[in-house]
Amino acid sequence: MDNKKSKTELLGMGIKELEDFMVSMGEQRFRGRQIHKWIYQKDEDSFYQMSDLPKALRSRLDEIAVISFPRVLKQRVSRDGTRKYLLEFNDKKKVETVLIPQRQEKDTRYSLCLSTQVGCPIGCAFCATGQGGFQRNLTAGEIVGEFLSSRRELKKKVKNAGDNIISNVVYMGMGEPMLNYDEVIKSVYILNDHKGINLGQRSITISTAGDVKGIERLAEENLQVTLAVSLHACDDELRDQLVPLNRKYPLASLLKAVEYYITCTNRRVTFEYVMLDGVNIRRQDADNMIKLVKPLLANINLIPYNEVEGLPYKKPEKEKIMQFYNWLAEAGLNVTIREEKGADIEAACGQLRAKR
Repeated sequence: MDNKKSKTELLGMGIKELEDFMVSMGEQRFRGRQIHKWIYQKDEDSFYQMSDLPKALRSRLDEIAVISFPRVLKQRVSRDGTRKYLLEFNDKKKVETVLIPQRQEKDTRYSLCLSTQVGCPIGCAFCATGQGGFQRNLTAGEIVGEFLSSRRELKKKVKNAGDNIISNVVYMGMGEPMLNYDEVIKSVYILNDHKGINLGQRSITISTAGDVKGIERLAEENLQVTLAVSLHACDDELRDQLVPLNRKYPLASLLKAVEYYITCTNRRVTFEYVMLDGVNIRRQDADNMIKLVKPLLANINLIPYNEVEGLPYKKPEKEKIMQFYNWLAEAGLNVTIREEKGADIEAACGQLRAKR
């Protein structure tokens, strides 16, 4: 019988919450700080391994509390070193998370692509994740658990891996982060806590398909994270087809929210743009983007489409990709083409779908 449900979940608690929990057990506050260090610095989910706690306390904790790191069910490694993990939570729900090496060298650090929901409610026309529908939001503890499980697994595979082997996090996996706003922001604060994981705010990117309310809330959060907006089309008619959220928040309201974000934070925004052959990379599309984006403090990140089985969209040829890039660059936009990583293991942008 699984009695985990009746136990107190410690993953997702900050130092103060862990201290309060230990006091409620009749223990001293510093025990909470010890447990915090074991979870968030040492990636440990077993009380019996927490060697600086008295044995009797470890046994008591095991009876009443639990630290539920998601289980790594499956791992795939790409030719380029990208790693994709299939993770499972206590209720058997699954997500995928992706580790992308920043260089080809052996001592490289990784960027981690985190999921925020099981499935995705947005249903972008070209994306594998949305095809499977939406199941539920993740808790802050589960989101941070993705980080801890991934880091622990990575350290097993990479020799001499330091504590900061994962140096960047992007909330860009499965799900729409802004539709799980409170848990996402709570997880950001846990990742950022200098007494725990200690990931700098500027090393964190939160992506959205264009949820205006979430962008406005993030603008007022006083965080130094990067905002990435999935644009994919620069006229409402086409964006309605590709990103159904556009019907609720058309481009005029989205751009207004982005301007508000830039005004509040003075931080540069990134616009993600998936390039679909014959769909959104015509001269007119480039002109529309120049008009929309040029007045803003923003970067454009072009993503040549990663093809998904069963969907009609195709990746453009290299000449078309470069032509579109040149139109934007010549107009003075700050534009890059994302290097494809992990497509051979279906770990690239838009390919995640948590199947075994």
